[in-house]
Amino acid sequence: MSDLEAARPGSFAAGVIGDPVAHSLSPLIHRAAYRALGLDWNYGAFTVHAGGVPAALVAAASRGLRGLSVTTPHKVAAAAACATRSAAVERIGAANTVVFAAGRAGAETTDGAGLVDDLAAAWGFHPAGEVCAVVGAGSTARAIVAALGEAGAREVLVVNRTMAHAAAAAALAGPAGRVADPGEVASAALVVQATSVGFAGDATPYAGGWETITRHLGRGQFVVDVVYEPRVTEFLTLATARGVPARNGLGVLVHQAARQVELFTGETAPIAAMLAAVGLTGPS
Repeated sequence: MSDLEAARPGSFAAGVIGDPVAHSLSPLIHRAAYRALGLDWNYGAFTVHAGGVPAALVAAASRGLRGLSVTTPHKVAAAAACATRSAAVERIGAANTVVFAAGRAGAETTDGAGLVDDLAAAWGFHPAGEVCAVVGAGSTARAIVAALGEAGAREVLVVNRTMAHAAAAAALAGPAGRVADPGEVASAALVVQATSVGFAGDATPYAGGWETITRHLGRGQFVVDVVYEPRVTEFLTLATARGVPARNGLGVLVHQAARQVELFTGETAPIAAMLAAVGLTGPS
């Protein structure tokens, strides 16, 4: 039985499922949003093991939850388990958000849009007409590739260890997407590290080491690492050493959560309160 199945009906309005999930900052961010909106909502963190997503969604619906955030490794399973899926979820095959309405679970994705929102807020950067590179081809990377394509990027370059996965991800950007070699990141205005390497101690090395990619970075580019724990990853350290403006994934996490808050509540997300909850100030 998952934590969610053990929860009392009415004790939570929303929550996050994953494995592991204890590290998640989503409860902190969402609770800050609900307080700022004047909502008496509780948001929990629920460990759900492999194979447990369908039962967890049934339990969430029966306990009256309005929505769930979905983190590793359940994004693909959540998309498959929902009764309905947004067009974006259908395309990328993964969901980081589940919205409950009339007892039915609907799959949504806010990962890619959260990145685009954070880029605009932090740097005034807009992908339209730009060359953007994404490292990785997992569920988060696919959402980002699709969002960059939708935002009008001139090219979306996908760098990944497995070429078949890279090609599938690149296709999500339409004609703008293509598989690229690590050296081609030199032509990109934006480089996004969208794998989980480095997350919460994950030391799985990228083929050839991060230097394979970061040695091609230089001034005039922007870099984002979607990992937010630790706050400074090896990828970010190598990028900033080359004089490149670089951000971790904390701002992305807040902005994707803001879109979830709006889906769950129907209210405009209180971005300032959500940023402050994780120690960020200013626009992002």
